[in-house]
Parts: sequence; structure tokens; C-alpha cells
Amino acid sequence: MSFSSELKEDLLHMPPEKACDLRAELAALTQTSASLGFRGGGRITVTYRTENAALARRIFRMLRGLRLAPQLHFVEHARLGGRKTCVLTVEGDDASALLREMGMMEDTAEGPALRRTTPHVPVSRQCCRQAYLRGAFLGAGAITGPDRGYHMEWVCQDEAMAQTLRRTLEHSGIPGIVYQRRGRTVVCLKNAQHIADALALMGAARARMALEDIRIRRQTRGNINRANNCDEHNDQRMIDASERQVRDIVLISVERGLFTLPPELQQLAQARLEHPEMGLQQLGQQLTPPLSKSGVNSRMRRLTRVAEEVRQRLEKGGNARGTAEHSGGSAEGLADAGRAGDRLPGGEVPLPADDRPGRVAGERPLPAGAGVPGEDGGRAGD
Repeated sequence: MSFSSELKEDLLHMPPEKACDLRAELAALTQTSASLGFRGGGRITVTYRTENAALARRIFRMLRGLRLAPQLHFVEHARLGGRKTCVLTVEGDDASALLREMGMMEDTAEGPALRRTTPHVPVSRQCCRQAYLRGAFLGAGAITGPDRGYHMEWVCQDEAMAQTLRRTLEHSGIPGIVYQRRGRTVVCLKNAQHIADALALMGAARARMALEDIRIRRQTRGNINRANNCDEHNDQRMIDASERQVRDIVLISVERGLFTLPPELQQLAQARLEHPEMGLQQLGQQLTPPLSKSGVNSRMRRLTRVAEEVRQRLEKGGNARGTAEHSGGSAEGLADAGRAGDRLPGGEVPLPADDRPGRVAGERPLPAGAGVPGEDGGRAGD
């Protein structure tokens, strides 16, 4: 059984407590399930049709409560798998009395006169609003199971009923949505709290408890999922921050040495290198004396500034070396160009003095008369 059927089953077991409640609920059922028939001689018939046998019995009891004698019969539909429709008919003087109870007929000097084709029953009291909404839901209402979503609606036969329903809901602080669907006017609720309030207004305590139970479970699951996603995001942020801090500390250690830092920054840098997986609060407990999370964060910012200074110095040094290399290359090119222009007539390039044959590169010429040492250490020619 669907959630909507269970709700209607509960409502069918709630008898009207007062005469005004009976008229208000019967007015809603007349709007949703009844039709008027006009015959010769000014005779009017009121006919109720419903496929719910329990609802037909409820309407029958209500009509009997007004001291009317409805006629009950069943119509079987062969094309719909033998489904039966319960038909209640009120004729003659009973029909006129029913229309007077519904505020649709008035007695005039010329006799009874039909003033309107829809019931006009006051529903200003809280009990009357409860009964009217209950009858309207039994006749033309539906609700989606809370595990599938939040949607409650009344499919109205005309615009007048839709406006009456909307005003009845608004008097109880429940804003209804009115729209057209397939030529019919629909009043619906899509907010979980508004649906719960409407169920409470109709007196459906069990259905409201079931709705609230599913609603709380869905909210709990949503809160758990959001907390898990938040924890995962925070863990990733902590890992990324730790990696950046380790890179800064390694850069300072390689380029300057940690010994150049103040003692408190040296201690923090060493602790971060030893415990890269810890958060700032846990890392502060590893220091001597222990430091709060804000204190660790302040010192980490100082380390970051030192690392930025080192990076800027390295970038300036790299630019300077690049400029010097570019300048040196240009001078060598000019020297090569000068040597290339200093060629002999035969196309040969004159060798430097140190590169001529018979001379060791970089060797200075011996003075005149000096001999060349032999293998035995004496002079040659001696």
C-alpha cells in the first residue's frame, strides 16, 4: 500500500466530531466527487461517484447524519478490468435539503432557487478547516512517499475550489502553490515542513510521524555526508600546506642553511621535516615549550617569507649570470671575426708565435750559446 493510500485509510477512520465539521467535510467531498443533475419540473439530483468503497460508506453515513436517504448502487467497468464505481444518488426533497446545507440553494417567495453550483460553507474555525482539508484530500488528494520526495496535492474541479483550498491553507500559515495541469487546477505543497503542518491540521498524526522520521533520517544522512566531504577537503588542504612548508624549509636549508635561522624557527623547521603529516596544532605539541596553533602558524609565515627572499635572490643571480654569458659570447664572436679577417694571400691563417713548428707551446727561446741538455744531464756537444 502506498503512503497516500495509508494516509487516506487513517483519515477514513476519523469521524466528524461536530455538526459544523460534518458540513465542512461533506462540502469538500461534494466539490470533488459530486455532480448536479437537472430534470424536468425543476427537479435536481446530486450524485456522488467514487471507486473507494470505504469513502462511499463514509459519505453515506454523513448523508444519513443529515437525515437524508441516499440511494447506493455500483457500476462495473468492463474495460477497466471489472473495476466498480460506487454511486450515491440524492433526489427530490432530500436533494433540495442537501443543497441548502451546502449553501447552494435558498428559499425565495417563488420557491427554492439555486444560487450557486459549488458549496459555500464557512470554514473559519480551526475544526472546520481541518474537516474541509480532510474531505478535500479524501476526494481529490495525493501525496508522494517521503522517501521519494516531498509533494502533496489536491486536483480541483474548478478554480473556485482551488482558491478556497489555498485560502484555507493560508489561514493556518501554510502557503499553497496553485497551477494548471492538463486543464485542471492543482493546489500543491512541496516543502517538507508545510506538508507536515498540513498533515497535523488534518489530524493525520501517524502519517506525520512517519514523514518526520524519514525527514530526520534524510537530514542526518545529509549532515554526515557533508561532514565527511568537509573532513576530506580539510585533510587535502593540510597535506598541500605541509608539502609547501617542507619545500620552503628544504630550499632554505640548501641555499642558506638552517643554522642561519633564529633558534625558534630552526626548531620548527626541524619538527616539520620530521613530522610532515601533522597539522599545525599537533606540530606545536612537538616543540619545547609547546606552542599553540596560532603561534605555529605565525612562525610558519616567517619561514615562508625567508623562503621567498631566497627565491628572489636566486632569480636575480640567474638573470645576472645570463647577462654575463650573453656579453662574453659577443666578445668571442668579435675576436673570431677579427682573426677571420687576418688571413694570408693563400687563404692560410698565420699561426701565433707559440704555435709555430719546432716550438713547444708556452716555451720561451733559449739565449744565444746555450746548449740543450742531453739524456745524461750534460750539455750536447760537450
